[in-house]
Amino acid sequence: MARETEQIDPTMPDWSAYRGVLIVVEQREGIAKKVSWQLLGEGKKLAAKLEAPLMALVIGENVTHLADEAVHYGADRVYLCEAAELRNYRTRPYSRVCLKLIEDAKPEIVLFGATATGRDLAGAIATHLPTGLTADTTQLDVEPPPSRLLLASRPAFSEKMMATILCKQYRPQMATARAGVFQALPKDAERQGEIIRIEATMREDEIDAQVLDFLRETGKLNLEDCEIIVAGGRGLGGPDAFKLLAELADALGGVVGASRAAVDAGWISHEHQVGQTGATVRPKLYFAIGISGAVQHTVGMSHADVVVAINKDEKAPIFQFAHYGLVGDLFKIVPAITEEFRKRRTLFGIHPSSVVDASISTTQTLTEATFARERSEAK
Repeated sequence: MARETEQIDPTMPDWSAYRGVLIVVEQREGIAKKVSWQLLGEGKKLAAKLEAPLMALVIGENVTHLADEAVHYGADRVYLCEAAELRNYRTRPYSRVCLKLIEDAKPEIVLFGATATGRDLAGAIATHLPTGLTADTTQLDVEPPPSRLLLASRPAFSEKMMATILCKQYRPQMATARAGVFQALPKDAERQGEIIRIEATMREDEIDAQVLDFLRETGKLNLEDCEIIVAGGRGLGGPDAFKLLAELADALGGVVGASRAAVDAGWISHEHQVGQTGATVRPKLYFAIGISGAVQHTVGMSHADVVVAINKDEKAPIFQFAHYGLVGDLFKIVPAITEEFRKRRTLFGIHPSSVVDASISTTQTLTEATFARERSEAK
């Protein structure tokens, strides 16, 4: 039987020269941002569906080791640009390197971390090409050939729905993605790949901006690196209830998080916010207490290993994302869980790192109406 010929839409431009997925690796002082390796993990899936190579771009000074790491995290080919003028991020020299590489390598998809640097760089590149750019994506997929379209999804309409955005008329297709949404592949130090050195395109005397110094914030909470988070929402009723959450977080060796509603109400500072306009997290254990489960929040925490929801409304959407749900009065449940964990740590020497494994049996005994919902494979 003859094989059917792929049907190409005659109204679409011919982008056959553009192939492959490119991840722009973000680094500072020779240390890569975790989102870069997470995007390599997701990029590997996209490249496999497109039957195309996965590429990475590393820019900086003395960053050869990051090119090797990019290979270890899944890149088939790494472009490495090292120069003294690239030591610190500046929009013009970095964007010039990216634009030249895109012109030469012609990737069909280019992905950046949705960090301050990634957003700035991606916006500058998209403007110069020109092409479309989808910001702060939380889901990525591709249509199979012949369309090869990137399906970049993010919350929309006041963050109550998910919108999938396409770039049909231009290449490359570009997007920034939130940290913590995707998962990095296991690092394989034995993995081999191609590393290609490319030249910087600007000299120092051609760059108007100079970086004089970095003013580092100290003591700032970084939810993205936390393994245990106890988050509260509008259901807490006011700022005083966050003291209960802080006590539970302390007993677990975790930190306090919050929904947008709680932050907007002024009950807790923005650095604690989890969600589309806050942090995207992937902890081992996540408590969602008095949180209804709006899309704005769930896109930021749905990838937690274990989610425990506490809410008096058994129909609250948060239970669709929870592995374990506790229905009842949080002002009775939370102190009871806190006390139980304190006993376990005191009597049996349980450390915060092992509390996660003990949490399930504990929470199932401490509520007026308890039910467990195993997350379906579809979610």
